[in-house]
Amino acid sequence: RPKDIVRKLLSGDLDLGIVGLDILTEFGQGNEDLIVVHEALEYGDCRLSIAIPQYGIFENVNSLEELAKMPQWTEEKPLRVATGFTYRKSDLTFLLTVQLGPKFMKDNGIKHVAFSTADGALEAAPAMGIADAILDLVSSGTTLKENNLKEIEGGVVLESQAALVASRKSLIGRNGVLETTHEMLERLEAHLRAMGQFTVTANMRGSSAEEVAERVLSQPSLSGLQGPTVSPVFNKRDGKVSADYYAIVICVPKKALYKSIQQLRAIGGSGVLISPLTYIFDEETPRWRQLLSKLGL
Repeated sequence: RPKDIVRKLLSGDLDLGIVGLDILTEFGQGNEDLIVVHEALEYGDCRLSIAIPQYGIFENVNSLEELAKMPQWTEEKPLRVATGFTYRKSDLTFLLTVQLGPKFMKDNGIKHVAFSTADGALEAAPAMGIADAILDLVSSGTTLKENNLKEIEGGVVLESQAALVASRKSLIGRNGVLETTHEMLERLEAHLRAMGQFTVTANMRGSSAEEVAERVLSQPSLSGLQGPTVSPVFNKRDGKVSADYYAIVICVPKKALYKSIQQLRAIGGSGVLISPLTYIFDEETPRWRQLLSKLGL
């Protein structure tokens, strides 16, 4: 279970783990031994968000500011918010919302609010009359719509996605953990950088590499990461080796792939080959330097 990853990192049973930022916040309790090595692995996206009914007194309420200005909320009758988020410390259970929820509401001008925990489908709480709003994880928002609920502008408490988390004690004290973390970070960054990128190779006749490069760079979709790679293509005719063609290699994002093929054809490109990229290793990742700084190294 995701929460067990956090607990095992804290207990020292794990050195590294991949877990959602929401779970890390809920069960990590701000423990300084937990270090986020990479906070955006680009999957498991969700958000901790306020949702209210689409009907009744909320029908024309579309923002947190409008929710705060509603005259219904008083000290005697506060805004009731149901949530299922808790974290455990020793043998006691504390609401995550004791830290995040009320502070978020107070910072946004809602003084009179009461949070309660609920098991099961939170989306049913407003319809059952046990809450005015809910604080829950939202991904696509489909379940909210199916229950006649809506998110509101400014109502996102926490953005979350999968993150690489490490134990500070392990990074400093266990032999090889820091080096392994460095390699994992490099591979993750290189893979994420390569997602949706393709290598495009084409042949083009030209008088020189410079002349071919000039034609390639005249097209907006053919600049690549740092410019095209142009190299001679050798062939043998009548016993003589010559370079009448040049090979062009560029990196192209998926959304510009077909346009780049059209532009290559327009300037005389042929024999176009396309292959997906797995890794793009660039200069030393800033996250590695940030990690070393957090560790005081």
